[in-house]
Amino acid sequence: MATVKVGSNLSLQIGKDCHQHGVVTEEIDGLIKVYKDGHVERPQIVPCVTSALAPELGVTSWDIVVDKFTNIWARFYVPNKCHGKLPLLVYFHGGGFCVGSAAWSCYHDFLARLAAKASCIIMSVNYRLAPENPLPAAYDDGIKALMWLKQQALSVGADNRWTTQCNFSNMFLAGDSAGANIAFNIIARLDSFNAGQAAAAMKPLTLKGIILIQPFFGGETRTNSEKYLVQSPRSTLSLAASDTYWRLALPSGTNRDHPWCNPLAKGSVNLEDLMTFPIMVCISEMDILKNRNLEFVDSLGRADKRVEHFVHKGVGHGFQILSKSQLSQTRALEMMSQIKRFISGI
Repeated sequence: MATVKVGSNLSLQIGKDCHQHGVVTEEIDGLIKVYKDGHVERPQIVPCVTSALAPELGVTSWDIVVDKFTNIWARFYVPNKCHGKLPLLVYFHGGGFCVGSAAWSCYHDFLARLAAKASCIIMSVNYRLAPENPLPAAYDDGIKALMWLKQQALSVGADNRWTTQCNFSNMFLAGDSAGANIAFNIIARLDSFNAGQAAAAMKPLTLKGIILIQPFFGGETRTNSEKYLVQSPRSTLSLAASDTYWRLALPSGTNRDHPWCNPLAKGSVNLEDLMTFPIMVCISEMDILKNRNLEFVDSLGRADKRVEHFVHKGVGHGFQILSKSQLSQTRALEMMSQIKRFISGI
């Protein structure tokens, strides 16, 4: 099983010859700049770190290549002390499909602490980014990661020490922002089969639930929180940034009512036929996506889905990874406890 070292060589770099690329067609200040000739710059706004962790966390982490041809890799987190086999949480990072990495320091810290708190093994998937790889590339990578996991489960007892600690029949999909969108759309793809076919295709993996943290959805019609919620200048997601991410990520010629963006739009997935397992949705009170996320939860409820949601007061989009305020840290601990209860209660 191949491993991969992640460090400065995989960091998001600024091109030294950026002045040579001409007209900028899309830009989110400090995060991404796209030129007319197709060149893309991503400033290293968040440092990329290796898998090393402080010993006192009680978690071991390492990186593994999932698919060398598309450069998909994953970072694993395994608690050092465990009683019996542990649940498996497959996690997708956020970043509007266009930025972000499983090696970002903020995700490394958050997921290491979550693995320790929730007593679970976490596989953090590093998928391909738009606009170089527009959707559905990220969804394809998510499915490929699950198929890779299936092969690991079938080869338990070989040279994979972590697989002996993993309960592959107790698996959850999770993600924040665009990562939550990826988790949801992976389920939509799996459910395009009938339930029996999907379950058979996944064996011996058994999906028990899905955790969506501030899911990144959109739509042509603005919600009240998108129109009127006053954002801090330091907010991690503005309406303008959201629109830019969707223009870069969606297929050419589509708009924000595309089913991948708006699961409630006409022609999108039928929620009544989707997801027979429990769903957890985390919503931030100061997030422009608040109303859209609440509408999504209400629609799941009307479709008789087993859904529970939490509204984290006084914090905004991505607070659990990008804000160092005392309130954000308190809310992040609350979120981890809620995730732990969701995983252990199924």
